[in-house]
Amino acid sequence: QVQLVESGGALVQPGGSLRHSCVASGVTWRYFCMGWFRQAPGKQREGVAAIDSRGNTKYKDFVKGRFTISHDNAKNTLYLQMNSLKPEDSAEYYCSWSGECAGGYPQFGPWGQGTQVTVS
Repeated sequence: QVQLVESGGALVQPGGSLRHSCVASGVTWRYFCMGWFRQAPGKQREGVAAIDSRGNTKYKDFVKGRFTISHDNAKNTLYLQMNSLKPEDSAEYYCSWSGECAGGYPQFGPWGQGTQVTVS
């Protein structure tokens, strides 16, 4: 069973940077997708960026050029580097990994515990 542990949430000023990490254990898929999602109060959870085990990446338009997703195979760790943060980036951020992918994003996989990002 895959388990995910996140770290990296914080309070940052607009224009600041932050890096999220998501460490996975129990991964046995040969091909899989990993993604970062976020959920602001009163809003639905939305995808932010995704990467597959071959290194192909996807970004939502609202983070293109500001966020970078990456994956360290040896450490089984997913990263999200967030630069030029805006107040509208404030949300709970979640990672997910899955052997099932749709549009490059993981489907039906486990979630990390979530980390809060506040840009103010």
